[in-house]
Amino acid sequence: MFSGSIPALVTPFRDGAFDEKAFRRLVDWQIDNGSFALVPCGTTGEASTLSNAEHHRVIEVCVEQVAGRVPVIAGCGSNDTMNALLHMNFAKKCGAQAALCVAPYYNRPSQAGIIAHFSYLAEHNDLPIVLYNVPGRTVTDILPETVCELAKRHPAKIIGIKDASGDLSRVTDHRMGIGKHFCQLSGDDELALPANAAGAVGCISVTANVAPKLCAEFQAACAANDLELARELNDKLYPLHYAMFEDASPGPVKYALSRIFPDISDELRLPMVACNAEARAAVDAALEHAGLI
Repeated sequence: MFSGSIPALVTPFRDGAFDEKAFRRLVDWQIDNGSFALVPCGTTGEASTLSNAEHHRVIEVCVEQVAGRVPVIAGCGSNDTMNALLHMNFAKKCGAQAALCVAPYYNRPSQAGIIAHFSYLAEHNDLPIVLYNVPGRTVTDILPETVCELAKRHPAKIIGIKDASGDLSRVTDHRMGIGKHFCQLSGDDELALPANAAGAVGCISVTANVAPKLCAEFQAACAANDLELARELNDKLYPLHYAMFEDASPGPVKYALSRIFPDISDELRLPMVACNAEARAAVDAALEHAGLI
């Protein structure tokens, strides 16, 4: 079971190519600062602009550098079921502990199509699947009844969800429809506190790229039911959560990392571009508020 602070890692670029050296240092820094697990090749990792070869290399490097210290939940999503399976097959082969699979984007499948997509993946690969629901990006929404149906059909394979729907009532919907064993992870940093109160057990986080220690301490306080400390840490992190989306993500988080982690440049891959001046100012203020600069 996954829990705690789980950063959705950026993919560092240098002169247009994957910066493997910087990524390995980022992985070590995250583990040293308490991250419970790591997610390479998610949305924040710009997976949609990676070739399959690059995508697989990022996963491979992450697993190699982690060396068993924490779980790796490899981003394996695609709008093409067979390409998602290709990613899952590679992730399993190189030693990832689970696959994070986003709802098929652009195609806009029905709920029946979503069930067919995830069922096919579950039936053709042994890697546990964490569903990823982010309708603001995919347009497709994995409705609670669909999540419950998938978990019931494939209880050993579909083991959790990263929910970035923004609908906190779904935590209770999933818990009551599936059970407490189903791993619910917030996909929105700013909603992690109420999500945990409702039954989530952690967050797959953008902010944790920049503030891994604070995010890990916040999640530990939630797990210990220390609400006073959790609120205090949440208040410290709160402006940073919003600053990460002051411009198109992952522009702000890469800028933030470039301020505090010199190995990481703020380079992105088109069509993403560096964040604007207003976003940089918001990031700087939030980093200062959190005591990170």
